[in-house]
Amino acid sequence: MTGPSSPEQIKELMAGYALDDLDAEEIEQLERLIAENPQLATEVNRLQATWELLPYALPAVEPPSHLRSAILEAASPQTERDRTKNRSRLPWKLIVVSIAALLALALGIDNYRLRQALQSTRIETRPSDTLTYFLQATKSTLEASASVMVNPNDLKARLTAKNLPPLPPGKVYVLWTVLAPEAPFTKDSKGAILTDVFDVDTRGKVSRTIRVPEVYRSQSLIDKIAVTIENASSPQKHEGTPILIAKL
Repeated sequence: MTGPSSPEQIKELMAGYALDDLDAEEIEQLERLIAENPQLATEVNRLQATWELLPYALPAVEPPSHLRSAILEAASPQTERDRTKNRSRLPWKLIVVSIAALLALALGIDNYRLRQALQSTRIETRPSDTLTYFLQATKSTLEASASVMVNPNDLKARLTAKNLPPLPPGKVYVLWTVLAPEAPFTKDSKGAILTDVFDVDTRGKVSRTIRVPEVYRSQSLIDKIAVTIENASSPQKHEGTPILIAKL
């Protein structure tokens, strides 16, 4: 996909992220957009929260047969040209229309309850709830970079990196969370918590969902985030020096 230039393409990227259906290139595009417009992070977080809310907030009611048929017909590709043109995932408009139709007609939820559910989501997902950290190379000879997008509510994060050189056998990349001196959390001799151990593909890329430490609920207690190269057999020894770092 080329760089998004329209609101529809941006919405499609945000929906794909909320559904965990973006590839590494698309995540990079979304990260660039969020860097230019931080408010997009709030919208992505709201999409995630609303999507996760639906299975729990709404009763299981069988949709009318005519509505189900209409949605399935709309989702079905009509021609070979359509199959080539359309993305493998459901288009943004279809996702919105389908959810709205199911909410309004099939499930029979009145407007008041729907407003209450969405209001609860807005309260729980304040603009500060999505934390995005951009890591840059510590040496000019390394063109690598990385980002960590964190939801402190559930402590899930998306780690994305590019242009990292593939490592020889026995070596791994390690993501560290370096804490402020007064942070009341267990840390190693360098004041850090081992957050993730990862490797990259042959193109030097990685994109994965990880779980971050409890300290991410208190951003002020984090001093920096760094990536080092460690021995695969004992990454916790923290012997390497940072090759990527984000200073807060």
